[in-house]
Amino acid sequence: MTSPRTTLSLVDTDPAELAVDAIVIGVHSQTGEQESGAPAGNLLLASGAESIAAAFDGKLTETLALLGATGGAGEVIKLATLGTVTAPVVAAVGLGPEPTGAAPAPETLRRAAGAVVRALAGAPRVALALPLPDDADAPAALRAVAEGALLGGYRFAGYKTKPQPTRREPVGEVLVAVPDAADATAQAEVARAQAVAGAVLTSRDWVNTAPNELRPPAFAEAVAAAAREAGLGVEVLDETALKSGGYGGILAVGQGSEAPPRLVKLTYTPAGGGNGKRVALVGKGITFDTGGISIKPAQGMWEMKSDMAGAAAVGAAMLAIAALKPSVAVTGYLPMAENMPSGTSYRPGDVITMYSGKKVEVLNTDAEGRMILADGIARACEDGADYLFETSTLTGGQVISLGKKIAGVMGTPELCERVKAAGEATGEPAWPMPLPDDVRKGMDSDVADISQVNAGMDRAGHMLQGGVFLREFVTEDVAWAHIDIAGPGYHSGEPTGYWTKGGTGVPVRTLIHLVDDIAANG
Repeated sequence: MTSPRTTLSLVDTDPAELAVDAIVIGVHSQTGEQESGAPAGNLLLASGAESIAAAFDGKLTETLALLGATGGAGEVIKLATLGTVTAPVVAAVGLGPEPTGAAPAPETLRRAAGAVVRALAGAPRVALALPLPDDADAPAALRAVAEGALLGGYRFAGYKTKPQPTRREPVGEVLVAVPDAADATAQAEVARAQAVAGAVLTSRDWVNTAPNELRPPAFAEAVAAAAREAGLGVEVLDETALKSGGYGGILAVGQGSEAPPRLVKLTYTPAGGGNGKRVALVGKGITFDTGGISIKPAQGMWEMKSDMAGAAAVGAAMLAIAALKPSVAVTGYLPMAENMPSGTSYRPGDVITMYSGKKVEVLNTDAEGRMILADGIARACEDGADYLFETSTLTGGQVISLGKKIAGVMGTPELCERVKAAGEATGEPAWPMPLPDDVRKGMDSDVADISQVNAGMDRAGHMLQGGVFLREFVTEDVAWAHIDIAGPGYHSGEPTGYWTKGGTGVPVRTLIHLVDDIAANG
């Protein structure tokens, strides 16, 4: 299912004269005594709003303040223009306090653009006159505004059969006001933002799709079809190929479902061979997780349709990579299974022979993600990789440790720092975590090479147990990072910034940034 997509283009016309349904400006909050002697609490218009302010004869900030505007980050206040400018509505979006001697941070702009485009749902055509610097920071600021607008315009199509009178369609077209709409650098940033945001929205659509419509064969088919259209190499292993290939982890988890498992491999080969480096992306694709025999509580189980968010992110990132054409080889691995309780389910106490040949003792069938990921990681290492990034909604321990917006990162220390830096650059924060020896010792098995979880079922360091287990399947010559997105992969609260309720698309933009970084710097 594909949701409606907002389109985006550049304009260099005076914002006051644009024939749009709403014109967006930025406002800053003032928190202290100003040099002019103005009292604390006054609004300050951000750059880009000059012609709009002139049309209001200097009374715009006063009017916005009367309507309750404070300039707080992400706040949106709408004002009827009554003919003062061409657009019938001015929407002022808060940017927080004015930064000293600099433009607002890219993430501030990204969130503001997302919030205001979401708030203007129902307006077919909107223009953004937000502050864009004219120095070296200009491309990053424009990228942030464009991405935020496109992501904020997302709304899942859904399954309602009757018209919803109060439902407003997402903004159809966004125009971003820039000094020169024909500037090649600006046009390149818009093209990039469209490719990246489009990938994020594809990931969101896959995560938000009802689990009965996206079981492993259907998910594999959807990813494969999109990848072929994008020009990627595609290989899909069905249950017969998985059995003959020895993918014990994927098969064990999938054997309880009538919908058999899959492994999808996507390949991007750069022109001329690129810089000689090879990147592997691995994503967890549990299309629904009941917990299996170790069944989950009913409360909130419906959100387990999002347990394939890692695979959705990897598949979508590969689509963007195909469009952006970085000079580095990238291969995506998407192991997919449905974890169901049945007479054929794998059991606590089973010993599974993994793709790598390692024997794993199963103690908790609800720790299924690491089982399928281990096979995907082993295959990626066998195929050859210099860097391996794996992402998954792996553990509730990630949410307990870092909350719902910060991913946990484990693996090669240097690569974990690169993931952290990529998260800071894209607005998808991640925090490196350790892989202690005592956690590994707690996973010693009496009968196999390793237990799937702590042998005494001790949940201390639960997030770290997942990372320690996955490390067992990474070969020594591969730098790797495990990105646990159990919290940030799915947003169950109210919309905020450029996040809507449901799938977030995290960490698609982080993965793309990492690939670009490796293409440029090795």
